[in-house]
Amino acid sequence: MSPSSAAPDTATGNVAAVRTGERSAAEIADQHLQRIEAGDESIHAFNLVTADDARAAAAAIDTAVAAGDDPGPLAGVPVALKDNLCTRGVPTTCSSRILEGWRPPYSATVVERLRAAGAVVVGKTNLDEFAMGSSTENSAFGPTRNPLDTTRVPGGSSGGSAASVAAGFSALALGSDTGGSIRQPAAFCGLVGMKPTYGAVSRYGLIAFASSLDQIGPFAASVADAALLFDVIAGHDPLDSTSIAEGVPGAAAVLDDGVDGLRVGVVRELSGGPGSVEGIAPDVVARTTAAAEALAAAGAIVDEVSVPSATLGLSAYYLVAPAEASSNLARYDGVRYGLRVDAPTTGEMNTASRSAGFGPEVKRRIMLGTYALSAGYYDAFYGKALKVRTMMLRDFASVYERFDVLLSPTAPTTAFPIGERTADPMTMYVNDVCTIPSNLTGHPAISVPFGTGDDGLPIGVQVLAPALRDDLTFRVGAVLEAAGGAS
Repeated sequence: MSPSSAAPDTATGNVAAVRTGERSAAEIADQHLQRIEAGDESIHAFNLVTADDARAAAAAIDTAVAAGDDPGPLAGVPVALKDNLCTRGVPTTCSSRILEGWRPPYSATVVERLRAAGAVVVGKTNLDEFAMGSSTENSAFGPTRNPLDTTRVPGGSSGGSAASVAAGFSALALGSDTGGSIRQPAAFCGLVGMKPTYGAVSRYGLIAFASSLDQIGPFAASVADAALLFDVIAGHDPLDSTSIAEGVPGAAAVLDDGVDGLRVGVVRELSGGPGSVEGIAPDVVARTTAAAEALAAAGAIVDEVSVPSATLGLSAYYLVAPAEASSNLARYDGVRYGLRVDAPTTGEMNTASRSAGFGPEVKRRIMLGTYALSAGYYDAFYGKALKVRTMMLRDFASVYERFDVLLSPTAPTTAFPIGERTADPMTMYVNDVCTIPSNLTGHPAISVPFGTGDDGLPIGVQVLAPALRDDLTFRVGAVLEAAGGAS
């Protein structure tokens, strides 16, 4: 079986096999590394494969098991890391030439937690440069392809992480989600992808795109596997000033609780009906309707609900996110680290380095953000976007007084062909119309596969929940998964 057609491994199964001695961590690591070697040339999920480190980590786990020590909740599970997560001494590029040759002096908190839990990191995955994109075509190292159909995109910006799990290169992966960059690729690749509550998972060591929106989360082939990874990475971190001290409820413990009596609202503005945002494909609407029916059949109380400000999310996001990116990316100046283009003066060197180091989409967003923050335009653009964000928080708070969770499509369409939307940024940006609201509010959301579209490619449905109720997204996701989503 080719890597692109191989069923993704079960992380929970790998852990059980390693703990009982049925399989060694070394055997599992070698299996996945062989798949990467055989199949990644056609997929390009990885920017860097850390084979030696993976084998060393696997050997250490096997030693611990042999000694009767606890190998950790992720014992022997191969995990891929999006290449915007700092790993000490290992190149971390954000898929940008501007970080050429940079090796971080520290690791992200989530990376440290993975290693402490017994995970085996197999490599760093490709992404849209600095996580700015919806297709993983904006990488300095070339596009990633969808393992389910290599003529199509895997989604973005965490497309490499999604492709790694979908191709069976890793059992789990971490991505980052600023406007849908975990959930949309999960939908395109037939996976579970989850964006936690803002502050529920430490962002220390995540290279920033938009600091008030960025969040790290899991990719997995099942809800149970995603819950397993979430429970490892979630929790307070004093190194992250935005980390929530109280933590969040565990996810794995609620997977069998069902949805009997749970109040589910189907978001009218995101579901293709009258008053909805434009561009939601009929087959996506049909699968979302089927998901709502499946939840009702399982005992949930399902009704349509209006969240009027959800239609403004896309416009607000593309002012807030570029403004924050403009500020965050100012540090890449050719002086401290990464690419440097020599020039007669510091100013010329700075300009030349940034011109050579950043790709077109990053430059576009820096310019948009700088414009929105400039004197005379701040109130007209950025200030209004912040007001929309506040309005959205109020709208969702009102809705959550009547509903426990909300339901919508994850993406407006199935995975589209490579190159189809690169010439029109606005067409590309619309891919995030359903996912952006939960980033602007900071609320958790999960994408779960639920059947296929007219083209045979997977469709994801999205479950949204109030802040700190990440557990509800997994609970509902488990019911949807069990329903099967059969077309």
